[in-house]
Formats: sequence, structure tokens, C-alpha cells
Amino acid sequence: VQFAPLSVPLQRRLQTASVVQWVFSFLSLAQCCTIAYIALFFTRFWLVSALYTVWWIIDREKPSKGGRRIHALRNSVIWRYMRDYFPITLVKTADLDPRQNYLMGFHPHGILAAGAFVNFCTEASGFSTLFPGITPHLMMLSLWFRIPFLRDCLMSGGLVSSDKESASYVLQKPEGGNVLAIVVGGAQEALDARPGSCTLLLKNRKGFVRLAIEHGTPLVPIFSFGENDLFEQVRNPKGSWLRWLQHRLQQIMGISLPLFHARGIFQYSFGLVPYRRPIFTVVGKPIPVQRKHRPSEEEVDRVHQKYLNELCKLFEEHKAKYNIPEDRHLEFI
Repeated sequence: VQFAPLSVPLQRRLQTASVVQWVFSFLSLAQCCTIAYIALFFTRFWLVSALYTVWWIIDREKPSKGGRRIHALRNSVIWRYMRDYFPITLVKTADLDPRQNYLMGFHPHGILAAGAFVNFCTEASGFSTLFPGITPHLMMLSLWFRIPFLRDCLMSGGLVSSDKESASYVLQKPEGGNVLAIVVGGAQEALDARPGSCTLLLKNRKGFVRLAIEHGTPLVPIFSFGENDLFEQVRNPKGSWLRWLQHRLQQIMGISLPLFHARGIFQYSFGLVPYRRPIFTVVGKPIPVQRKHRPSEEEVDRVHQKYLNELCKLFEEHKAKYNIPEDRHLEFI
């Protein structure tokens, strides 16, 4: 039996629906999971939460031990609709040896790191086809893995907690074939994410470089063109009361709260749905790193500078293809 292909308007509605679901569902899912977990204790289904609590205790270290991916969820059709909404394209510039492990630095964070999620937590952009024999892991704040039920959803896509123990577990696997992707700028960089911005919070971010040296893991720079173009952000220059408040909340909660807006579901003037603007995530060439258990500051600085140079080179070589003005360059803060 053959089914007629979906009409273009219907495809677009499905794409928009999938992105709307992604934008709005994460925080609401976290809240719903927490409320459901607690509420079940006061119903006749209390045993569900009780058993889950036991499972949670037994399984508490899993987010730091490589997670638990579910391929059926990574291959879900909803992620392909999400990919096509922007669209998102993963671009390979060099092969990766499946006998080695790699540490990838993803830039920029953007508001919601859409490119990082689609490319590394789903198969919508064809990661396994482009890099056969390589298993991707994307780091995420450990805070989210403390939420019941949600932690299992996150791990199903290949997300792992963002702590040194978790990173070391992936990078020291002797069989190789593992990639650890880190959005280096993190939540703080999201506060500078706005269309046309090429500012990266990277000048003093050296922990990932030290980690690569300690494990002798090649570094792979990634620049995601268009990542900052998905949302407008309320003006928050350094020194303003809004920026001060956002920094304080980040210090307390561990997450930043950028005030962003874009388009609506049925209109294009205002809303929280991201703009339909293409994202091209370009994966650079591996940078060899010599292993040393306790690298000195000078050694870390040297490798860090080499990484910055390679990232700039990657940006300059590809910016013309993705409509970046010739006079625009990366700025490190």
C-alpha cells in the first residue's frame, strides 16, 4: 500500500508544530515530571513513584556513565520535521577515525542550542552516516538530570551530565569511537546571542582544553552558522540592570534567562517560536593533542591558542558560503 505524500502546507504545519513543541515543552516537561512524581504519592498509584524512587537511587550515576540512548527515539520522525523547519544541515570537513575518541567544542551557544541538539541528540541530520562508527554524546547541565522521569528522556537522546567525571568516562573508553560535544560558551554566552553576533565566550574557557590534554583526545572545533539568528533578544548591555540580574540568577540557578522573542505560530510579528532561518553546523578538522596527566598552564595556553586559531580559520573559510559579511570576524571575550 502506498500513501500519498504530505502536502507542502501540511508539512510546514507539522514542522512548525514540532518546533513549538520543542520550544515550549522542555521547561513545562520538567515541571510536569516533578509535579507528577510528587502527586502520584497521594493517589492509588503511589507505588509507581515509590518504585521509580528505588530505580532512581540505583541508576543515579548513569548520567555520568555515558547515559542510556534509545535509538528509536533518536530516529523519531518529529526530529526530521524540526530539522526541515529551519532547516539544519550538518557539514563535514574531515573524516573521524572510529578508533579514537574526540572532544568537540560547539560554538556559538545561541539561545537554545538548536543545532547542537538536532545534530548530536537525534539522527535527523545524518550524524551516523557522515561519521560512521562514531557515537555522539552532548553535555548538559547536571541540574536537569535531577528531575524524575525527565532524566531518562534526556539520556535517551545521548545527553550526559556536564561534570568532569562524566567527560572522563566517555573520553577514556579504550575502544574509541566516541565523541563528547561541549557547548563551551554555556549559559552565559546565551546572553550575547542575537542576529549577526559573532561574539564567543571562549577567551578564558580552558577547562575543556585541559581535559583533552589529560586524555590525549583530539580537539574538534565546530561553528554553527545561523545559530544566533533564530531569536531577537532584549537589549542587555554589560553594566545594565538586566544583565546584572541575569548574571545573579545564573550564579544562583546555574542557568541563564535571556529575554528573547521571535515569531508566533500563526503570525510573524511576535512570539516565542524561532525564526525559520537556516543553520549550517560545520565540523572542523581534528587538532592532535599530546597526552599529559598534569599539564602546565603554559601547555594549556598553547593548545588553547591553537584551538582559537583553528576555529577562526574554520569560520573564515566558510563564512562566505553562509552569507556572513567579509568584514565580520570572530570576537573572543
